[in-house]
Amino acid sequence: MSFDDLAAALSGLDTLLARPQVFWTLEAIWVLGVVLWLLHDRRTPAATLAWILCLAFLPGVGIPVYLLIGPRRLRRRTTRRAMAKQQAGPWRQALAAAAADAPLHAGLMTLASSLEAPPPVSARSATLLADGDATYDALVEAIGAAKDHVHAEYYIFSPDAAGARVRDALVERARAGVEVRLLVDASGSSSLSDDFLAPLLEAGGEVARFNRAFGRLGSPRLFNFRTHRKIVVVDGQVGFTGGVNVSDDHSRRARGEAAWRDTHLRIEGNAVHGLQLTFLEDWVFCAPGELPRHAEARQARFFPTGPAGGETVQIIASGPDQAVPAMGPFLQAALGGARRRAWLTTPYFVPNEPLLAAVCNAARRGVDVRLLVPRRTDSFLVDAAGRTYHDALLAAGARVHVYGPPMIHAKTAVFDDDLAVVGTSNLDDRSLKLNFEVAAVVYGGALPGRLADLFQADLRRARSRTLLETREPWPRRLLGSAARLLASQL
Repeated sequence: MSFDDLAAALSGLDTLLARPQVFWTLEAIWVLGVVLWLLHDRRTPAATLAWILCLAFLPGVGIPVYLLIGPRRLRRRTTRRAMAKQQAGPWRQALAAAAADAPLHAGLMTLASSLEAPPPVSARSATLLADGDATYDALVEAIGAAKDHVHAEYYIFSPDAAGARVRDALVERARAGVEVRLLVDASGSSSLSDDFLAPLLEAGGEVARFNRAFGRLGSPRLFNFRTHRKIVVVDGQVGFTGGVNVSDDHSRRARGEAAWRDTHLRIEGNAVHGLQLTFLEDWVFCAPGELPRHAEARQARFFPTGPAGGETVQIIASGPDQAVPAMGPFLQAALGGARRRAWLTTPYFVPNEPLLAAVCNAARRGVDVRLLVPRRTDSFLVDAAGRTYHDALLAAGARVHVYGPPMIHAKTAVFDDDLAVVGTSNLDDRSLKLNFEVAAVVYGGALPGRLADLFQADLRRARSRTLLETREPWPRRLLGSAARLLASQL
């Protein structure tokens, strides 16, 4: 086709599109397609209508925004996630066979199991770590004692002093012949360079990145579908999880009084197997073909059976690959069953309607509901949106405590005297629906009391929220209302 022919064809197309009936026909086809596409996702009615209006009438803006933050599910049939879960099937069955006999909170345990969580398992110990430095000290000690393998998964692994310290501990073990696998989120750990990781790779360690920004099918995942998990498993018998990333932000040695206050958990014993299962599913998802070889022979090494202990722990993994992401329903049920107290700590409180209702209803029933949040986080929009929920809590009889500075980054909950949660989930839609998260739930024992003591210690650095948000200056209220429109993505 010559240039003149192409020009003539384009001119004819312009003439055709200039006719009003053609334009409106194409617009009608586009709107119908958008409606059918979004109805298939079965979002909330408000979200569906908002996306329809945005994509139908502002496609130039709506399409890029939707591709970045709109998708809310990982389609199991179009990802390797199903393969990862299938590969881990025998390991999951082994965990079911090791379930602990613990009638306490049987309903919650059953709920978690129905949402794909392994059953509760006994642990020899469950130890709270109340800051980043204590966590890094315990991590380095456990890694240094590894004899067979070290598995680590982090949202943020920074190339700073804390990152170098943990990396060097991994390098030393890899050189000693220990299998070392490090999985980091491609977005959260985007600053982690190949040069920084080179010593670990040269020592024989393996590194994988979770969900690079653009998938194989060209589906952008820059903001959604991140692994927000923090997991370390050593020899299948020592494990760590909680809020602490590998970053100087958590270290008083590096940041002094500005270091974030955080909480992590060290678990020892068979209960670590739940963390191991979660890591292995994520690893197979990101590095297919590297782990399945001799999987049966590896089971004894990855899931060694040790003596039973006095703690009962259930590991709950939650993520958009599940038909129902587990953490939201579990927390709502725990709030509904609380009799005396529900003390919640989170850096980001931008709840969805079911979670907000569960918190408020617990307070209305006379439960001592307290929420501990930072005075200021690392997100201006989250701060603005989060404040708009405080009035509803106060009106229901809950108490809101504002911590710091510095920022509190812990993600914990204490219910009554016998239930504690230490994990990675914030109380927002991003954690509860869009991110891959994990939590350790401890039933009974001494740890719930220790976590309650830590909560009370944190209150000494906090002030009670008494000023209603509706009485604040209108520019501040307007900002909060605007930020709240983005609540499902914050």
